[in-house]
Amino acid sequence: MANVKFHGGKALPLEMHKVRIVQKLFLPPVEERKRLMNEAGNNTFLLQNRDVFMDMLTDSGVNAMSDLQQSAMLRADDAYAGSETYNRLKAKVRELFGMEWFLPAHQGRAAENVLATAYCKPGDVVPMNFHFTTTKAHITRLGARVEELICKEGLEPMNDCPFKGNFDIPRLEALIQEVGAAHIPFVRIEAGTNLVGGQPLSLENMRQVAAVCKKHGIKLVLDASLLQDNLWFIKQREAACKDMSIREITREIASLMDIIYFSARKLGFARGGGIAIRDQADELRMKELIPLYEGFLTYGGMSVREMEAIVVGLDETMDEDVISQGPQFIAYMANELHRRGIPVVLPAGGLGCHLNASLFLDHVPQSQYPAGALAAALYIAGGVRGMERGTLSEQRNEDGSERFAELELLRLALPRRVYTLSQVEYAIDRVQWLYENRRLVGGLRFVEEPSVLRFFFGRLEPVGDWQDKLVAKFRADFGDSL
Repeated sequence: MANVKFHGGKALPLEMHKVRIVQKLFLPPVEERKRLMNEAGNNTFLLQNRDVFMDMLTDSGVNAMSDLQQSAMLRADDAYAGSETYNRLKAKVRELFGMEWFLPAHQGRAAENVLATAYCKPGDVVPMNFHFTTTKAHITRLGARVEELICKEGLEPMNDCPFKGNFDIPRLEALIQEVGAAHIPFVRIEAGTNLVGGQPLSLENMRQVAAVCKKHGIKLVLDASLLQDNLWFIKQREAACKDMSIREITREIASLMDIIYFSARKLGFARGGGIAIRDQADELRMKELIPLYEGFLTYGGMSVREMEAIVVGLDETMDEDVISQGPQFIAYMANELHRRGIPVVLPAGGLGCHLNASLFLDHVPQSQYPAGALAAALYIAGGVRGMERGTLSEQRNEDGSERFAELELLRLALPRRVYTLSQVEYAIDRVQWLYENRRLVGGLRFVEEPSVLRFFFGRLEPVGDWQDKLVAKFRADFGDSL
């Protein structure tokens, strides 16, 4: 990996790319931002991109493609069946993961649907280090349930643990003894646990999980959507892996798994996904679901142009200079906010910088969705769109009561190769201003609440007139500034 130090001693992340295509951004005035936020039901998912200055909602499908990816898209074979584009993608997946079988899907949650439909039934239990929203929804709709077995450090926003996404192995063993291996269709590992700050697992922990699964005859499944960040953290933080290449770490992880699925919107920098499979019997079990839900077996709902970009993107995922960029910029933002006394998740993980809304807005009760309120407030304060990762992202209990999240986080994603350091500094500045005026921010309540995945399109309203007060304070402090 490129090792560049500044003569003056300052530690800054350095962009290892140059910009060749640009998109103009717009920053509406603060009064307009308040109006737009309310028109969007105080849900950042419902904002229009034209009204967003910095889109830090997600890194899913919004990373900048490389020049090699763009050029690869021109060679796409658009045959409905027998496409050479599919053959190239399948060969690349086999090369990196060492698995013979590959089923395409249009994105990660489509792969989850296929996996859950093939294996989950009422009464089943799926252990995982931590759930993702769509994963849990696919499993629970089939009558199975999720058991989260993340290590205790994973639910502590700040500590020194380098691998806060690790499984608690004794709890995994105890769960298997309690429910019986026959009622566990598979154990799921999520690389770079999304809902707890993008925190990684160690390779050694994955080995331990694999050993438990092998002992009890249980399939082991990896959600590799956030694998690239996890690979970087293993290389940097796990002493036993410091001399291994990224390709070697990838093959070692893959050797432990029976099934690997991924969203290429994250892993591969293009829109698509797929399922890599070790055993043909598993491939046959899921194969018939691809034409039913996705498309034919050689495209699975993906554009062939995107598939060609994924082939190149997967190769670029093996490049340390490529995968180091996200974690370095995220760490810079998180550490800078922490230096200014603003509560964030540390050590910084992948995906983005995560604000600890429980401490940031410690006066807002969890029943009024502090992470969602913080997301609305930050858009008003700076035109920055983040994503709520807290109670709004949970689904209600069967009796209709609220399931309060273990962590209330606002994720400020850093799409790869998209924003410059000066734009990151702008976001830091607006977060700091908001923290200094945090007592002005109040909570939210639902006015339209979907029964499933409510955080995507539910609508809320502010509790009280706190948004008017926030706008007035902005004008008092910034004058005519945007």
